[in-house]
Formats: sequence, C-alpha cells, structure tokens
Amino acid sequence: MAGAASEQERSPESQAVRGARRGLLLVLSSPSGAGKTTLARRLLAADPSLRMSVSVTTRPPRPGEVDGRDYRFIDPAEFARLQAAGELLEWAEVHGNLYATPEAAVLEALKAGLDVLFDIDWQGAQQIRERMGQDVVSVFILPPDGQTLERRLRERAQDSEDVVQRRMAAAATEIGHWGEYDYVIVNADLQTSFSGLAAILAAERLKRVRQPDLPDFVRAVLAGL
Repeated sequence: MAGAASEQERSPESQAVRGARRGLLLVLSSPSGAGKTTLARRLLAADPSLRMSVSVTTRPPRPGEVDGRDYRFIDPAEFARLQAAGELLEWAEVHGNLYATPEAAVLEALKAGLDVLFDIDWQGAQQIRERMGQDVVSVFILPPDGQTLERRLRERAQDSEDVVQRRMAAAATEIGHWGEYDYVIVNADLQTSFSGLAAILAAERLKRVRQPDLPDFVRAVLAGL
C-alpha cells in the first residue's frame, strides 16, 4: 500500500490537484429585492471553498442580522478612520448609509487560493474592478419585471413605505449598470438562477490564468508520453 501511495503522490494528476491556485473575487450586484443575497447564501452553503466578504456599514442592523456575520456595524467616525488609513478596498454610499470592504482579509484569501463572494452595489463593483482587474468575476442579477421586484421588497416587511419607494426609485439607476458586468442572470426562478451562478463559478475556476501550475503539469504529462 505504501508503494501505491507513493506512486500516487508522484503522479501529475495528484500534483495538479495540490497545485497553487490564486483565488477569485465573485461580485454579485442587483437592485434591492432581485434576490442576490438569497443566491449568495445558497452558493456559500453549497461550496465550502467560498468565503463571504463581510462589509462594514454605518446603517443599523435589520431584524435577524448578526454583527460580524452579515456586516460589521460601525459608526461614521470608525468608517472615516478606516477610509483615511487606506484600509478599504471599495466604499459607497447607498440610501444614506456607508458601506465598504476591508482590504486586508480579501488579499489574504486570494493569496491562499480561496474565492471571495461579494454582495455589493454597482459603485463598489466598479472600484473593485479598477483595483483588482482579472481577479474579478462580476454577475448582475435582474428581476423578471418591475412588479415582481416591488412585490419582493414589500414581502420582506423590513422597510417602511418610504424606504420601499426609495429603493424602487434607485432600482432604475442600479439596473442601468447591467452592461458593465461579465454575466447577467434574470432571477425568475431561484433554482435555475442558482444553477447558473454555480456554473459561472465552476467555469471561472478553470480559466488558465487562475491555474499557474498548469505549464508544469503539462510538461509532466508530455514527459510521460
């Protein structure tokens, strides 16, 4: 058995599986109510090698949200300190509240070969693309129609009527940036949308640029022919 194990350890296939892979940043954006947070949670539950980027925000927690899991809830003074210290990968003001992604944890995950999932708006997505380039894979989630979007917002029962109206008004601006994304999913059916999102992640992981050990692997294969 020991000899067989040693042979397996030396095989090119085994080396490729163990080979280093730089992680990717999977960015999801959508207007509020289109379903990106639900899709993000499903993908995280199904894929243990995916990590959620925990944003900092100055808005108060919603019912059921947990500090450090859903967001890090901080005051405006702490947000300003992080911004001044250059510790934020991206930031944006949305509906009067500030949101941002701390940079250090994201860079550490990438170097470790982990993939990081972002649930952010178009402003944050633009900044991350500018900073991180080919590490970014961006997906925009569209609702099937405006009526469905409004119904989903109202069914959440977490926001006042004024907030719902502001979110509906902001949806047009958000949707206007769909063309800046690598992929677009129309979320008419949750399972179909989830399958599409999982397929995007699987395909992007196989890109040559994300597999730096491939040249050595190919040379090993050729040497054995």
